[in-house]
Amino acid sequence: MNSALSAGPFFTEWPGFFIAYASIISLLVGSFLNVVIHRLPKMMEREWKHDCCELLEVEQQVDSDTPYNLITPNSHCPSCGTPVKPWQNIPIISYLFLKGKCANCQTPISVRYPLVELATGLLSGYIAWQWGATPQACAAIVLTWVLIALTMIDIDTQLLPDSLTLPLLWLGLILNSGAFFDGHGLFIPLDQALWGAIAGYMVLWSVFWLFKLLTGKEGMGFGDFKLLAALGAWMGWQALPLIIILSSLVGAVIGIAGIIIMGRDKNVPIPFGPYLAIAGWIALMWGDMITQSYLQFAGIQ
Repeated sequence: MNSALSAGPFFTEWPGFFIAYASIISLLVGSFLNVVIHRLPKMMEREWKHDCCELLEVEQQVDSDTPYNLITPNSHCPSCGTPVKPWQNIPIISYLFLKGKCANCQTPISVRYPLVELATGLLSGYIAWQWGATPQACAAIVLTWVLIALTMIDIDTQLLPDSLTLPLLWLGLILNSGAFFDGHGLFIPLDQALWGAIAGYMVLWSVFWLFKLLTGKEGMGFGDFKLLAALGAWMGWQALPLIIILSSLVGAVIGIAGIIIMGRDKNVPIPFGPYLAIAGWIALMWGDMITQSYLQFAGIQ
């Protein structure tokens, strides 16, 4: 989705600098996303316990006076409690320099941390390369950051926090509202974004209740409805069929591979959010091309 709107004359004239800038900033954001992925579910759990204790009128088991958020406490080794120094927080480089171990107790650090940083930097850099220094690129990079956080949180906890999905939905509607960018939606017109949000929620909501009526089981969580609604708000109702098909395809491939290669128990629930996030990102980047190729292959165009 190209646009004549530019983010700035310097980056427009020197696109390589914009790619480098977007990649470096996103590496730093990737480091913060690791904090979000780790702490946000714990923050939600503390809030739930607090609410339950208030409802049941029992003494809290968790000290709610102890600050715990995305800022406090400072990052530290979970094994020995040694604070992480600023130079030990440089994305990817610090992990390589420390050889993947705590500087104090030598406990191995999960390789997932630098992988999240690397993925955030690479995907954002690719968007900057494809779309150049445009508002669309900047918005798509922000969408990518949130999708990465949602993907990893859902893998860990099978949760898609409202604190991420709902702002993403509203941001999509706002960017496509026509209030900015000379009265035009950033990606699509507002009516398509609005119906994309409505249809995105209702499609999975309907599947959820149909599956529950037939089996008596819940096949997915409400967070999946909200994530697809958010993707619909960004890309419109026209993108929803492609996102649903791609997410089902990605889910089937990864699920089957997990069973065959890793010996995963087929009865263990698999989070659907990561597949929606992956499919949504693919649709954002190559949705028009995929749709056109399919129509030509089918002889419709």
